[in-house]
Amino acid sequence: MINEILLGLLAWLAGLLLGAIFFGGLWWTVHKSISSQRPALWLLPSLLLRMSITLAGFYFISDGHWQRLLLCLFGFLMARLTVIWLTRSFGENQTHPVQEANHAP
Repeated sequence: MINEILLGLLAWLAGLLLGAIFFGGLWWTVHKSISSQRPALWLLPSLLLRMSITLAGFYFISDGHWQRLLLCLFGFLMARLTVIWLTRSFGENQTHPVQEANHAP
């Protein structure tokens, strides 16, 4: 019983880590590709690397147990929300609102 709870907690923590790698890497890639002359050279390899790490992590963590997979996915989604929250607050501190041109007569 304690062993299953510990494995579930580890699966959830691993999901947090996988989510941080995936969504943090996505945020970093988008920022690098914006200033790049060839954004596809950033986006495509990053996608393949992030997907490979995430899918391999889910496969090894679940080890055939759907409960561990579900806990890992829950941690992954929590990391997504955390990265969104962190990058939104980071973006508010770094950028200034852009005024749109008024083209209406």
